[in-house]
Amino acid sequence: MKAVRLEQYHQPPVVLDVPEPRVAGPWDVLVEIGGAGLCRTDLHIVEGQWAQKSRVELPYTLGHENAGWVRDTGSAVTNVTPGDPVILHPLVTCGLCRACRAGDDVHCTASTFPGIDRDGGMAELMVTGARSVLKLDPSLEPVHVAALADAGLTAYHAVRKAVPLLYPGTHAVVIGAGGLGHIGIQCLLAITAAEVTVVDRSEAALSLAKESGAHHLVNAMTEDPLVAIRHLTHGAGAHVVLDFVGEGGTETQGVAMLRRAGSYFVIGYGGSVSIPTIDIIYSEINLIGNLVGTYNDLDELMTLVAHGKVRLHTQTYPLDAVNHAIADLEAGRLPGRGILVPR
Repeated sequence: MKAVRLEQYHQPPVVLDVPEPRVAGPWDVLVEIGGAGLCRTDLHIVEGQWAQKSRVELPYTLGHENAGWVRDTGSAVTNVTPGDPVILHPLVTCGLCRACRAGDDVHCTASTFPGIDRDGGMAELMVTGARSVLKLDPSLEPVHVAALADAGLTAYHAVRKAVPLLYPGTHAVVIGAGGLGHIGIQCLLAITAAEVTVVDRSEAALSLAKESGAHHLVNAMTEDPLVAIRHLTHGAGAHVVLDFVGEGGTETQGVAMLRRAGSYFVIGYGGSVSIPTIDIIYSEINLIGNLVGTYNDLDELMTLVAHGKVRLHTQTYPLDAVNHAIADLEAGRLPGRGILVPR
């Protein structure tokens, strides 16, 4: 089968023929991939940023945002059958550790992460675990929802954690309305009562944010975002800032946009946050990290999608065009998400 393989860091991935994976254990699920999302994390993987954290052995197959159809299952699998359309929770979890038993499976102590620390889904076939497969509503197609497996899940996870802070009358700021941000905006509007302001440097991204229902738009290329947020919040600042960029200065701006006791949610990454501890204490602000999301988060998100509350904007590419897709992502030509289609 064809697969997108990372042969060495700092070099473009290549499409090669590799042996087909097969069901080996009783809880294995073999999935025919209908769509694999391209994520900025894939770019960071190629750059070697994940080498020490993932400790994956090269070469391996990229792709951690996947959806498709069940091809085969292990002897113990009862929740799906061959032919079922599914979206895949990005982690393969044990189900036995305390985190899994508490429903916090994103912190499973024995998880693997296809596309990060083992072969992923930028291929014709991929093996995952029974706990990771979520059957799709009949109205949904794998190619249209694949990127929700991580980009959508991560955005929803952050918004879901912010829900108790966003009661009626509060103000939320979204920095970055691209592949993750445009999903986060829709989630905010679907499950909170907050007034939502979106900050971005791209007119195309801001147009997408407006289409998604954002209340206010701030073009960071033509106006000072800090001044704009202070004006919109009558000088107080935002209750919550969700930073889907996390680099290039948004980290400093995002924290500065907060009001006293505000919360800065870090979703995008690449930069660093440096705040004097006395400032954190004096304003009693919170810095909150967000990594993927739980299986239940994914289930809730797919319910919103099936009900038309969240819609993913995508551009599809054949698997062989992976480096074309990467170039579009790097150049900012993808206001939504790029999806690789193996067949």
